[in-house]
Amino acid sequence: MDELPRRAVARTARLAALPLGFAGRTAVGMGRRLGGAPAEAVMTDVQQRTAEQLFKTLGELKGGAMKMGQALSIMESVLPEEFAAPYRDQLTRLQDGAPPMSGSTVHAVLARELGPRWRTKLVRLDDNPAAAASIGQVHRGQWADGREVAVKLQYPGAGQALMADLRQLARLARTFGSVIPGIDIKPLIAELQDRVAEELDYRLEAEAQQAFALAFRGDPDFRIPAVIEHTERLLVTEWMDSSSSLARLIAEGTPEQRNHYGELYVRFLFEGPQRVGLLHADPHPGNFRVLPVDPDGPADALGGLGVVDFGAVARLPEHQLPLPIGRLLERAVADDYVGVLQGLRDEGFVKPNIRVDPEELRSYLAPFVEPAVDETFTFSRDWMREQFQRLQDPRQPGSTLALRLNLPPSYLLIHRVWLGCLGVLSQLGTELPFRAILEETLPGFGSD
Repeated sequence: MDELPRRAVARTARLAALPLGFAGRTAVGMGRRLGGAPAEAVMTDVQQRTAEQLFKTLGELKGGAMKMGQALSIMESVLPEEFAAPYRDQLTRLQDGAPPMSGSTVHAVLARELGPRWRTKLVRLDDNPAAAASIGQVHRGQWADGREVAVKLQYPGAGQALMADLRQLARLARTFGSVIPGIDIKPLIAELQDRVAEELDYRLEAEAQQAFALAFRGDPDFRIPAVIEHTERLLVTEWMDSSSSLARLIAEGTPEQRNHYGELYVRFLFEGPQRVGLLHADPHPGNFRVLPVDPDGPADALGGLGVVDFGAVARLPEHQLPLPIGRLLERAVADDYVGVLQGLRDEGFVKPNIRVDPEELRSYLAPFVEPAVDETFTFSRDWMREQFQRLQDPRQPGSTLALRLNLPPSYLLIHRVWLGCLGVLSQLGTELPFRAILEETLPGFGSD
């Protein structure tokens, strides 16, 4: 059975080799430079080879390694162009899939979860997976009642491998800075560790997905497949036809497609809490599928958006996004940063003994506020990169503010989704009425 590699020594060695491999290639590159090769060409070659090794290793190990890679892929737009270009193709591949497990392993998992007579329920199964992710993969099949279904199976040993990977990646966090410059890996890994238990239990995912499916049933723009059967490590849902994902549109989409599906993406993320009381908290673009266009519709029509993977959701205490978020954004748009600072203190973002200048807040919150100021806003890699680089510049206001702010636990996933959303929209280059969408969906903002 080709389970996820569970021997800690083997997995640790492969992960540890990533920064070592970068160091070795850099040394070789220095030798080539001494031999007369242009510095720019040498560095591009080093980065290309590093990208291939990094994301090939993260994808093949699956578990926490691939999950970290998918999380990193959302923020590719903040990297300087000279670093981002060699990584972009590998990142896009990781957003959309991973090497599969064999047919024999799939059958063994089905027998364990559905019983030895599993074929009486699942009367047809395609052994080749339709999709693969960090802790499981999806196969197409047919249920006994005739419905086409998606069968999501957890990799054998996924839990052990996931935890082992994240522990090892945490230990290597500092050295990863040389592999992907400018991104702090340690807090990303810590946040992933906090979500592990929930994502490993497909029963929780089934509960969340069914709630979304019921709330969005019949919606002309969105489709969430209904749940048919589930166990702790298996999830069977209705099959959803899809031509591609947002990950593919990032690489290949037309401007019209990028604007249309980017807007649907934002609307779903912000409408979900209103309708369901839950926030879909895994915003990477592989989870958002482009639905087929109605063949009887206009020739230039664009389709709706299908949404999958509800393993990470934020269960909102008030069954909506917190009211203070909208109120604080409203004050920021009005340039009332004295009021914003007081509101952040009230919510626990700024501790009583911490001094913060309102001008620091204006600079630090710009990526969240700027898109909500005008009627339309165009996201881009250049804009996202400018925001990120400005906040990394010690000469700029707000560059050290992150070290003095406190993120209350109830806001962790909300912050992750909002930041991930900005990253995906910047990769897409979407132009959309962001302010109007927030006025419709964010409590406390605009007319609320």
